[in-house]
Amino acid sequence: MPFSYKPLWHLILEKDMKKTDLLNEPGLSTSTLAKLGKDEYVSLEVIDKLCSHFGVQPNKIMEWKEGSKDAGL
Repeated sequence: MPFSYKPLWHLILEKDMKKTDLLNEPGLSTSTLAKLGKDEYVSLEVIDKLCSHFGVQPNKIMEWKEGSKDAGL
Protein backbone atom coordinates (compact mmCIF):
# COMPACT_ATOMS: atom_id res chain seq x y z
CA MET A 1 0.00 0.00 0.00
CA PRO A 2 1.24 3.49 -0.74
CA PHE A 3 0.33 4.87 2.70
CA SER A 4 1.59 4.02 6.16
CA TYR A 5 -0.13 4.84 9.43
CA LYS A 6 3.10 4.57 11.40
CA PRO A 7 2.82 8.25 12.49
CA LEU A 8 -0.56 7.42 14.05
CA TRP A 9 0.95 4.60 16.10
CA HIS A 10 3.73 6.91 17.30
CA LEU A 11 1.14 9.53 18.22
CA ILE A 12 -0.83 6.96 20.20
CA LEU A 13 2.31 5.97 22.10
CA GLU A 14 3.09 9.63 22.85
CA LYS A 15 -0.43 10.05 24.26
CA ASP A 16 0.01 6.90 26.39
CA MET A 17 -2.90 5.22 24.62
CA LYS A 18 -3.60 1.79 23.20
CA LYS A 19 -4.80 1.06 19.67
CA THR A 20 -8.08 -0.19 21.07
CA ASP A 21 -8.69 3.24 22.64
CA LEU A 22 -9.53 4.40 19.11
CA LEU A 23 -12.69 2.29 19.24
CA ASN A 24 -14.22 4.47 21.97
CA GLU A 25 -13.29 8.13 21.67
CA PRO A 26 -13.10 8.80 17.92
CA GLY A 27 -15.54 5.93 17.41
CA LEU A 28 -13.70 3.77 14.89
CA SER A 29 -14.95 0.28 14.09
CA THR A 30 -12.89 -2.84 14.63
CA SER A 31 -12.68 -3.37 10.86
CA THR A 32 -11.33 0.17 10.38
CA LEU A 33 -8.79 -0.38 13.13
CA ALA A 34 -7.72 -3.60 11.39
CA LYS A 35 -7.31 -1.73 8.08
CA LEU A 36 -5.16 0.89 9.76
CA GLY A 37 -3.04 -1.85 11.28
CA LYS A 38 -2.47 -3.38 7.84
CA ASP A 39 -1.77 -0.03 6.14
CA GLU A 40 -4.85 -0.48 3.99
CA TYR A 41 -6.97 2.30 2.55
CA VAL A 42 -9.48 4.01 4.82
CA SER A 43 -11.91 6.78 3.98
CA LEU A 44 -11.14 10.45 4.39
CA GLU A 45 -13.92 10.48 6.97
CA VAL A 46 -11.76 8.22 9.14
CA ILE A 47 -8.72 10.45 8.64
CA ASP A 48 -10.90 13.46 9.53
CA LYS A 49 -12.11 11.76 12.73
CA LEU A 50 -8.55 11.00 13.77
CA CYS A 51 -7.26 14.49 12.95
CA SER A 52 -10.14 16.08 14.83
CA HIS A 53 -9.69 13.81 17.83
CA PHE A 54 -5.95 14.48 18.15
CA GLY A 55 -6.04 18.08 16.84
CA VAL A 56 -3.40 17.40 14.20
CA GLN A 57 -2.88 17.62 10.45
CA PRO A 58 -3.08 14.43 8.29
CA ASN A 59 0.72 14.14 8.11
CA LYS A 60 0.68 13.33 11.84
CA ILE A 61 -1.65 10.39 11.10
CA MET A 62 -0.28 8.94 7.87
CA GLU A 63 2.58 9.17 5.42
CA TRP A 64 2.97 8.37 1.75
CA LYS A 65 5.48 5.64 1.00
CA GLU A 66 7.52 6.61 -2.02
CA GLY A 67 8.26 3.90 -4.54
CA SER A 68 5.13 1.88 -3.93
CA LYS A 69 3.72 -0.08 -6.84
CA ASP A 70 0.59 2.10 -6.98
CA ALA A 71 2.51 5.39 -7.03
CA GLY A 72 2.38 5.69 -10.83
CA LEU A 73 -1.40 6.08 -11.02
